[in-house]
Amino acid sequence: MGRTVVRPFFVELELWPKAFIIWIMESSIQRINVIGTSGSGKTTYAQRVAERLDIPHIELDALHWGPNWTEAPLEEFRTEVSNAVAGETWSLDGNYGKVRDIVWKRADTVVWLDFSLFVVMIRVIFRTFKRGLLRERLWRDNRENLFRGLFTKESIIWWAISTYKRRKRDYPDCSSSRNMPTSTLSA
Repeated sequence: MGRTVVRPFFVELELWPKAFIIWIMESSIQRINVIGTSGSGKTTYAQRVAERLDIPHIELDALHWGPNWTEAPLEEFRTEVSNAVAGETWSLDGNYGKVRDIVWKRADTVVWLDFSLFVVMIRVIFRTFKRGLLRERLWRDNRENLFRGLFTKESIIWWAISTYKRRKRDYPDCSSSRNMPTSTLSA
């Protein structure tokens, strides 16, 4: 008896991907990993895909961060992610290299939100101010601190800047090393 092998499909999106959601709805894609630098819109996009397809949404940050911004121990995090992606359908957002092997082994589609640094900075600065001023509750009751978010080494803005070029360099290498077909969509 032959076994069907599903090769992940790697998609790069350079503009907001509204057209891609429609395409996903008409295809057999079932397990989607949305990647991109901080502020690119991973969570928003993954949530929209999950809602449109009526599938679970998985947010890697929610599995990674414990109370008081403590990182989950590596083995615990990997176990949580393995359990989360065991389902037949999901839309997952996140970039954690330490679980990429687990996620991409199960994903049939990887969507890269590849925006300009300018667009990413506008989004991450707006999000940081909004979360900090409104004291939005995040995973496990964590809240972003406006001072920390703007003026410290732990700043999400600094993180987005410092990882932007690395992601632009590494993601194409990741897709080719995993033998994924690559397509670039723009709207």
